[in-house]
Amino acid sequence: MPFQCGVLNPPVPKPLRFWKIGRALRKAIESYPEDIKVAIAGTGGLSHQVHGERCGFINTPWDMEFLERLEKDPEGLTKVTIAEYAKLGGMEGAEVVMWLLMRGALSNKVKKLHQTYYVPSMTAISSVIFEDDSVDPVTETNEQFRTRMMTQYAGIEKLEGTYPYVIERSVKAFRLNRFLHSLIKPEFRKQFLADPTPLFEQHKLTAQERELVMKRDWRALMHYGVIFFLLEKFAAVVGTTNLHVYAAMRGQSLEDFMKTRNTQVLYSVAGNDDSKKTWDPPAAKA
Repeated sequence: MPFQCGVLNPPVPKPLRFWKIGRALRKAIESYPEDIKVAIAGTGGLSHQVHGERCGFINTPWDMEFLERLEKDPEGLTKVTIAEYAKLGGMEGAEVVMWLLMRGALSNKVKKLHQTYYVPSMTAISSVIFEDDSVDPVTETNEQFRTRMMTQYAGIEKLEGTYPYVIERSVKAFRLNRFLHSLIKPEFRKQFLADPTPLFEQHKLTAQERELVMKRDWRALMHYGVIFFLLEKFAAVVGTTNLHVYAAMRGQSLEDFMKTRNTQVLYSVAGNDDSKKTWDPPAAKA
């Protein structure tokens, strides 16, 4: 799961902010209901600068100090400003604060298993592997954390006909959502419309997931956990408008649903192709 971080164009976060994001990420991972293994990767080159008269700057002593402190005193690195990081490691070398995010997601004490360092050209490159090496104090249980995390959603489960995209739904429908997201690729769409079976096999969809897709059962797809924005793209691919999907969600005919709208307009994320706005296709056969 990529986590994009920017430090080269102001305004930029403080290094402490990156550290805190890492700590929050750790709590989120620990609160996950299943026992899984997780690897956190911090990316970005060490000392380097690729612009101006300082172009080609490398500071190996600072790189070694940074790696040592990253292991043993990471919170001390949060007190270094971006300007100081640029002075010590080059302007673009300030991106090492992303390593702080990674380190913040680990335990207070870590064990270094591996380290390499070399300067092949313009950027000092290092690979370091840490693993947790301490049991940190627990300030709140995982259940307390999950409750606090969901404070703004408290009571939302009582809204009839509403399906918040919580972690359980995300995990359950991940495979199917990834399949539908692949419809952004022209070759995938072409194969899907011609014969989706090979794609079903490739993405390891279950029998239930295949049936939901083949029947174009919009309401059941939403119940299962499909993200709506993927659902409307799927509808556009198979020639169904957004309004047809909305009506199906409510268990109404398109005519009855349109009676509840002021504007009688059909539209689709497919754009201006009228062929995708004028018909309600029959359910496809499984």
